Order: sequence, then C-alpha cells, then structure tokens
Amino acid sequence: MDWNDMRVFLAIVRTGSLGAAAKQLGVSHPTVGRRLNALEQASGQVFFRRVGQGLVLTDSGDKILRLAQEMEHTALAIERHIAGDSDQPEGLLRISSADWFASYVLAPVLNELLQRHPLIVPEVIAGHRLFDLARRDADIAFRIVPFTEPDIVQRRLMTMSYGLYSAAHLPFAPAQGGEGLGLITMNTAQAHYPDVLWLQELFPRARAVFTSSSRTVQAQMCGMGLGIAVLPRPLGDKLAHLQLLDIGGQPPGRDIWMGYHHDMRQMDRLRALADLAGDMLGS
Repeated sequence: MDWNDMRVFLAIVRTGSLGAAAKQLGVSHPTVGRRLNALEQASGQVFFRRVGQGLVLTDSGDKILRLAQEMEHTALAIERHIAGDSDQPEGLLRISSADWFASYVLAPVLNELLQRHPLIVPEVIAGHRLFDLARRDADIAFRIVPFTEPDIVQRRLMTMSYGLYSAAHLPFAPAQGGEGLGLITMNTAQAHYPDVLWLQELFPRARAVFTSSSRTVQAQMCGMGLGIAVLPRPLGDKLAHLQLLDIGGQPPGRDIWMGYHHDMRQMDRLRALADLAGDMLGS
C-alpha cells in the first residue's frame, strides 16, 4: 500500500475535510480527492461518508485507522533516522519558538551558528503552537513549558527575567490599587500565566485594556501609552519607547526549555545549534 495514500487518509481523519487535509499536506484539493479515490478503489471499500461540510470515518475506515497510524509511526521513524544520520552541518533546520524569543534572545545564537556553519539554513517557525517533534513539525523547539511527550531530549536552558514596563513618554503615578490604570496582558488562553496573575494582584482595581498572545504586540501597545505590561527583559529593555518601572519587586521569571526528538540527536546541524545555545544562553 502506498504510504502517500495513507498520509492523505490520516490527514482527512485529523482535519475532517478534503480541503483542510490538502492545506495541511501542502497539496491541491484535487490531489487529495484523487488519492482518496485511488485508495478506496484499490481496497474496494469506502472509508469516509459526508456529514454536512465534512467527512467522518465509516466502519471500514475505522478498522484501518490503527494500521495507518502504525505505518505513519514507522515512516516518521525512518525519516528521523535518515535525517539524524547526516554527517554534514548543512541543510534546513526547523526551529520553533515564540516570536520575541527568536528576535531578541535566539537571534545572536543563530547569527553565530551561521558564522560557523554557513551551509545551515535556519527556518524559524515563530508562535505559541506546541509543535509535534515526533512528526518533525519542527526539529528543535524552545518554549516556556517542559516537554511531556515521549522520546524527547530536553534541557532547562535558562531562567528568563521579566519586568514591568510603561510608555517612556508618560509619567507613572498609579492611584491606590491601580484605579484607572490599563493593563496589557496575555490573552484568555494564557490568563493563568504567573506574570498575568502577579500583575492583577499588584493592581486589583486596574482593568485589562488589551490582550495578545504576542509579547511583541504587547510591547508596541505599551509604548503607545495604552497601559502597562509585563514583558521579558531582553525584549522590554531593548525598546527605547518603553521604561522599566521600579516598584520594589519584579514579576516571576519563567524557565526556558530546549527540546528535540532523541532520533535527531545525531543530526549535526541540530547538535550544533543545541550546543551553541547551551554555551551562549545556558545558566
């Protein structure tokens, strides 16, 4: 059975439609439809039935799902093994991290990496999505939460300091409890972050005026005078339109974790970045 057909089958299962599967796989909608038709014709069975605008598994499709997942597991292991066997520090290296971390912390590391190994091509995938390293959505990831997935080699790289900032052109003289003060915080999905809770406890009478999952966007809105924001020090300290506020305490820091799949540990370009990040950023 063709592995490419199985990839299409699994993409449809996970996304629920031909169009979404095509987008996930980076192919055209007709290509997905043709591969599904070929798979069903070869097996003599129908694997999906249409429900509204989407597709759901039939009993026949459900029966082969586990086998398709096992095939995927084996194929991905082969891909990781082949990539991990590379003996030259060259080629594409996919790196997952938050945008601010890539811009203000990781950039000097990547610059040094390219000075030493100019044939490596870093591809930074910026955002908060937790990529699946086993599926090679990224080769190496930097994030603020430990990795819980199996077979991940991880290291606590550093502890990131945070500070409280306001616009540099405005005075900071908050009323009792922060009455009338605007807070710029993480969005609802990250409302449990320690710095958000710290800020709300510090100014219980203040109100949230802007939220974003991007620290970079928060910094820009803070610099415009919309409100105060807790930001990573490497970001906030670099922006001239912000001022670090001295309130007799500081927000809680966060650990930064670096991780990659153990099958990739022999990839020279990955190991070069991991070693360099440890040397330049490690605490």
